[in-house]
Formats: sequence, structure tokens, C-alpha cells
Amino acid sequence: MIYNTLLQAAAPAGGGGTSNILFFVAMFAVIYFFMIYPQMKKQKKQKKFREEITEGTKIVTIGGLHAKISKMNDDGTMIIDCEGTKLRVDRSAISMEATESINKVEKEKK
Repeated sequence: MIYNTLLQAAAPAGGGGTSNILFFVAMFAVIYFFMIYPQMKKQKKQKKFREEITEGTKIVTIGGLHAKISKMNDDGTMIIDCEGTKLRVDRSAISMEATESINKVEKEKK
């Protein structure tokens, strides 16, 4: 009795295999183009900005500090000036250029 029940449960329902595969492919495509691709694009933009920054650039750190780069060191760190306070931060702690963050705030107000 149990053996017959297991055989019935293991038997395919018949057809529909292709539509299931197409559904999963379409679902993956939607996830990729709406979640993964934009994140990769944003990471590339941030990496490019971090490589191109120079002394005197006004920046915003990941923690939200608005500062100006005073000195760049060879070891990947930099000294930033935050209203008279000098801080040493790593290059990876830089989020964006300050003018870019100001533009974002202005767009949110509208």
C-alpha cells in the first residue's frame, strides 16, 4: 500500500516541464536586470571615483562626514579636513563627491 503511494508521488504529473524552466529563466532575468545589474553598475562608478580623487576634492564618507581631502598617502589612506579637524581615513571609506550628495538632497526636496 505504501509502496503504491510512493510510486504515484514519484511519477511526473505529465507535461509542463518546459513552462517551468521558462518561468525560472524569466524570473532570473528579472532579478538580474532589476537588482544585480544596477548594483554592479553603482559599484563600478564608486570604484572609478575612488581611483580618480585628488587632493582638494570635497567628499562624503560612508559614515556621512562631509570633508575635503587634505593629503593623500601612498598606503591608500588619506587625511581629510572636516571643519578644522584632521582625520585619517581609508580610500574605501569614501562614498561620493560632495556635490553629488548635494544634488541628491535637492532632487529629494522637489
